[in-house]
Amino acid sequence: MEFIPRIGITTGDINGIGPEVLLKALNTHRVNKICIPVLYGSGKHLSKYKNLVGMQNWQYTHIQDASQAQQKNFNLVNCLKGEYFDLTPGSLDPKAGQLAYDSLERATQDLKSGKIDALVTAPISKENIQSDTFKFPGHTEYLAQAFEKKDVLMFMISDGLRIGVVTGHIPLDKVKKVLSREAIASKLNLMLQSLKTDFGIAKPRIAVLGLNPHAGENGLLGDEEKQVITPVIEQYKNKGHLVFGPFPTDGFFASDNFRKFDAILAMYHDQGLTPFKMLAFDTGVNFTAGIPGVRTSPDHGTGFDIAGKNVADPGSMLHAIYAAADISRQRHEYNDLEAHALKHQKIDIENLKKEKN
Repeated sequence: MEFIPRIGITTGDINGIGPEVLLKALNTHRVNKICIPVLYGSGKHLSKYKNLVGMQNWQYTHIQDASQAQQKNFNLVNCLKGEYFDLTPGSLDPKAGQLAYDSLERATQDLKSGKIDALVTAPISKENIQSDTFKFPGHTEYLAQAFEKKDVLMFMISDGLRIGVVTGHIPLDKVKKVLSREAIASKLNLMLQSLKTDFGIAKPRIAVLGLNPHAGENGLLGDEEKQVITPVIEQYKNKGHLVFGPFPTDGFFASDNFRKFDAILAMYHDQGLTPFKMLAFDTGVNFTAGIPGVRTSPDHGTGFDIAGKNVADPGSMLHAIYAAADISRQRHEYNDLEAHALKHQKIDIENLKKEKN
C-alpha cells in the first residue's frame, strides 16, 4: 500500500508573505497528489488572501482534527481562538503573533502525536511572536524543546547542496565561547544520521568549514582549527567516516569544491546561510534534523516589505512541501527496512537456538 504523508502547514505571521506563498504553492495540481495537506491557521484570513492573489475559486475543507483530513482536499484546522482581526500586511500586530503561536503549538502537538507525518512552517516574526509561552529565537529552538531534544541540527537543503550549522541563532561574539569539540561532534552525528535516514545516502561525504579567515592560516589567524575542529575531523576519519576539512569558506565555495560533498558543516549561522541563500534562494529549504518528526520551512523570512502586494515568489514554500513529503517517504522506507532486518535477525537467532537444542 502506497504511503501518502499527511503534511501539516502553518500560515506563520498572517501579516507577512506566509499566507500568500502558501496559497500560491497550493494552487498547483501536484501538491495534493503527493501528500495530504493539513493547514493550521485562520480560515477567515486565508479567504481574504484568496482574493488578494486571485484564487477566488480555490476551496478548502474545515476539519476539527488532523485525523479527519482527506486526500485530494485542502484541509484546514482553525486555530483562531479570539475574534477576527483585520489584516494589516507589513505591520507587527500582537494578535497576528498570537495566531502564529497558536497555529504552531497545535501543529506541533499533532506532529508529536503522529496525527501528521511532517510539519512545514511558514515564516514567523521572531519579534512579534515573543510572549510568556514563546521565548525562543526561532522555530528550531522551539521544536527542540517540544521534542525534549538537547541538540538538533539546522540543516539547509536544496538539490545538490546541504549545509548545517554548529551554532545557530546566537550573537557572533558568543560563537567562540560555545564552539567545542563536543558541539561539533554532536552536529556531525546528527548530520550523518540524517543523511542516511532522511536522504538515503549510505556513506556520506561531509566537508567541515574552518572558523577563522583562511581556516586559521596554521594558527596565524586563530587556533580554533588546530585545537578544536581538526581533532574532531581526525576522530571521525579514524572511525571510517568520510569527513574532510577544515576548509576556508571563501575558497571552498568560490572553487565549486562544495559540489564534491553530500553535506557541509559550517561553524556559525551566516557562514553557512549566506552562501546557501546565494546559491539556492528560490529552492532552498530549512530542515530540522534530529527530531522524531519531519519539519521543513522556506528559507526566507516574513517579507514584511512586500507583504500584501501579490509579488512574493512561492518557490521556496513549494520546495519545503516537496521536501517534507520526500523525507517522510524516505524515513518511512528506512524504518520499514530496519524493521524487516530486525525481524529476520530475530528469526535467525531463534533458528540458531533450535539447532543448538
